[in-house]
Formats: sequence, structure tokens, C-alpha cells
Amino acid sequence: MRLFLAFVLLSFSGFAQVTTGLKFTQLTDDLYVYTNYKFFSGTQFPSNSMYMVTDEGVVLFDTPWDENQFQPLLDSIKKRHNKKVVLCIATHFHDDSSAGLEYYSNKGIKTYTSKMTYDLTKAKNTGSPAKYTFEKDTVFNIGGRAIETYYPGEGHTKDNIVLYVKDEKVVYGGCLIKSTEAADLGNIADANLNEWEQTMKNLMNKYPDPVYVIPGHFAWSKGDKSIRYTIKLIKETGEE
Repeated sequence: MRLFLAFVLLSFSGFAQVTTGLKFTQLTDDLYVYTNYKFFSGTQFPSNSMYMVTDEGVVLFDTPWDENQFQPLLDSIKKRHNKKVVLCIATHFHDDSSAGLEYYSNKGIKTYTSKMTYDLTKAKNTGSPAKYTFEKDTVFNIGGRAIETYYPGEGHTKDNIVLYVKDEKVVYGGCLIKSTEAADLGNIADANLNEWEQTMKNLMNKYPDPVYVIPGHFAWSKGDKSIRYTIKLIKETGEE
């Protein structure tokens, strides 16, 4: 039942449309959440990513998890907006964030991660790393729009960053942030449970009044509800 509700709530705001295994939801005038799926124990499991439309092209926030959707995503964006994807920024080394980096690099799209993510990808052999890296918090300016990268500390993984669109006050948290529909913290194989709560507090201090916070899986919500809920789950996990 919880999983079913999560699927329903994925279309929390704007329109939602399913196309070739992808669900698109318009968040603001030029920000879209796209959701793709993988099967676990016979059940579809959703993974959220995002993109921003600019005058100079489209920016991807993470890549699809499902390799079958790498090209359909590009095709859908081209058809919907008549623009090409020109930049992709991945938020951590797990494949639900960065599986498509090599594919998009080979398509001539500039792919970026933090240097820490690059190093972890190589060390853990989880895939091909991004073509370009940044060593500290960075602002990407494209088509008159700015995207901030922010590293709040360790949590879901050692390298997890968030992406912030200041004009819209939208935090794209990826797997660092848990949906209010999540039953638990999910995959914690690479997590730092001792630091995660402080990392979330750092994030709240950095961006105290977000309009939306987008988690890596399941429904998103307005304000900082999912950040506070993630802290709750961290505390509950620590008590087990």
C-alpha cells in the first residue's frame, strides 16, 4: 500500500505524463522532474531525477537509472522542448545517479561530478566516471540560469552533493534526501549514519526556505518536510 501511494504522489505538482518508461512532471516554468523505474522482487521501484530548460540547452540533474531510458530521455526532451541536452551533473557515485554518464559523454554532452565522486567511481568500479570534475562547491551558469552545487557532508554516501536552483528555491537532494513516503533510509551500504543527521542540519542552514526539495525516490513535497523527515528516519535507525 505504501509503495502504491508513493507512485500516486510522485505527481505532486504540475502535469505528469508517462512516455517510454519515463514519467515527466513539470515543477516550475523550466524545471521538470523525470522518474524512471527498475524492478526489485517483481515490483517497480521509482527513481527521481530532474532537468532544467535554458536558452542554451537542457541541463540534467543526474541520469536515468535504467539504461534503456538513456536515449529515450534525450528524444523526449528534444520533442518536448526542441532543445538538446548540453550538460549533466551527477550527485553521487551510485548508478541511480550516474549510470548514464559514459553514454551522455559519448553523445557530446558535458558530464560533471565532484572529484570525490569521480574517485569513488574509479575505486569501487561502479561505472564510467564523468568527463569533468570540480573540487569544491561550484556554480554552473548556463543560458542565464545558475545551478549551485553544495556538499553538506557525508550521509547516504561519502560524496553526496545537492544541486540548488536559486531563482526557483528548489533543492535537488537526490538520495541524500528521503521522501516522506519512505519507510526507512533505504540502501545504507555506503552510508555514514554517524554524520548524516549533522549533514541534514548543514543543508537546512544553507537553504532554510526551499520551495521544493526533491528526493531520490518516491514523492516530493513543498518546503523542508522531507529534510526533517530524513532526520527522523536517521534517529530511528540509530535507535534500532
